[in-house]
Amino acid sequence: MSDLKKMYKTLQKDPFPESLSLWIGDQEMVFKKRVWTIDGQEKGLRYGENPDQPAALFELKAGALSLDGIAFRAPGQSLVSGLTEEHMLQAGKHPGKINLTDVDNGLNILQYLSARPAAVILKHNNPCGAAWSAQGLAPAFEAAFASDRIAAFGGTVVLNRPVDLETAKRINASFFEVTAAPEYAPDALEEIKKRKSLRILRIPGIARLDRLAGAPFLDIKSLMDGGMILQFSFRNRILTSEHFLPASAEKDGQTVVARKPTPKEADDLVFAWAVEAGVSSNSILFVKDGATVAIGTGEQDRVGCVELTIHKAYTKYADLLAFKELGLSLYELKQKAKTDSDALARLGDIQARTKAARAGLPGCVLVSDGFFPFRDGVDLALEQGATAIAQPGGSIRDFEVIEAVNQATPQAAMVFTGQRSFKH
Repeated sequence: MSDLKKMYKTLQKDPFPESLSLWIGDQEMVFKKRVWTIDGQEKGLRYGENPDQPAALFELKAGALSLDGIAFRAPGQSLVSGLTEEHMLQAGKHPGKINLTDVDNGLNILQYLSARPAAVILKHNNPCGAAWSAQGLAPAFEAAFASDRIAAFGGTVVLNRPVDLETAKRINASFFEVTAAPEYAPDALEEIKKRKSLRILRIPGIARLDRLAGAPFLDIKSLMDGGMILQFSFRNRILTSEHFLPASAEKDGQTVVARKPTPKEADDLVFAWAVEAGVSSNSILFVKDGATVAIGTGEQDRVGCVELTIHKAYTKYADLLAFKELGLSLYELKQKAKTDSDALARLGDIQARTKAARAGLPGCVLVSDGFFPFRDGVDLALEQGATAIAQPGGSIRDFEVIEAVNQATPQAAMVFTGQRSFKH
C-alpha cells in the first residue's frame, strides 16, 4: 500500500512546449506555459486529472478574438492562468489540474454574484455548497459549508471578498485542499497558514470578476479522435430578477400564467441560476435564504434528478443534526446504532425530525438547467414545499407544468429564464 501512495506524490515530467499558438481563421491567440519556482525548484502543474497524466497550464498572452462582432476575453484578464509565486501564499503540495479547474469553476459562478459577499465550495468541479450574505463573508461561508459539509471535506473554497480572521477560523475548522480569494487580512493569513498542506491562492482579479461576465471565452472540447469542438462559453442572461420571463403557455385556445415570484423568492432564484452555471447537467438546485440546500448533478433524466436532490437534502439535513448534537456524521451514527441502543434511539429521533422538517425544503426555490418535459418533477418539488421555480421554458408540456404550480396549495410561482444552462 505504501508503494501505491507514492503515485500521488510523484511529479510528472512536463513534455509540453513553452508556448502555444491557436489560429482561428486569420486571428492568432498566443499562449505561454505557466511554471513556478517553489522550494528552489521550477514546477508546472503537479499532474492532470490523474497522477499518470502529464499536464500544463497555459495563459493567453497575446492576440484578440472576435467572432460575429462579439469580442472574447482578452489578454490581461487572467485569473487562474495568471497565478505567480507571489499569488501562492502557501503552495502546499503545489496545485494540479483538478485544484485549478475547481477554482476556475468557482470563479465561473462568482462572476455573477459580485453584489454581496459570497462563498462557493467545490468538489470534482461541481459546487457542493454556495451562499451569499449581506452580513459578510463568514456567514456566507458557514451557510455554504452547512449545505453539504460531508462533500466539502477536502474541497476547494473560493471567496469573492478579502478573507477576515473570522472567516479564516471557520475555514480552518474543517479540511480543505485549496482556498482562493482576492486578498487575506494579515491576521487571517496567519490563521489560515496553520493548515500546512493547504494551498492558499490570492487572486486579485476576483475583485473585478463582474467586468468579465458579459464577454465569452473560447470554450474548447477535445474529442477522443483528436478533433475539437469550439463554442462560445455560456453567458448568464439572468443578472437581476427583471431578466426573468413570465411563465405562460397556451393549449387548445386556453392560456395559463404562473404566479410571479415574491421579491425574496426572486432574489433566491437569481442566486440559484448563477450557481447553476457551474453545475454539471442534468441538474436541479434547491435554494433558501441565499444558500444552496441541495444540489443534484449529472443525472440523465429530469425527474430522477429531482428525486436525487431531495434525497441529498434529507441526508445532509440529518447529517448536520448528528454532527452538531453528537459530533458524529450520519454514517458514523448509523454504524454505531448497529450495536448501541442509545445511538439507535438518537438516530431514530434525528430521522424523525428530518422527516417532520422535510429537510428544510419548505420555503425553498428550485432551478432547473433544462425545461421540465413532464410535470412529475415539479410535483415532487411542490410536495416538499418548494414555493417558486425557475426553468428555461420551451417544452411542449409547458402548459401542464404551469398548471402544476397553479394547482399547488398555496399556489407556487414560476418564471422562465429563456436560456438553457447545460454544462458537460
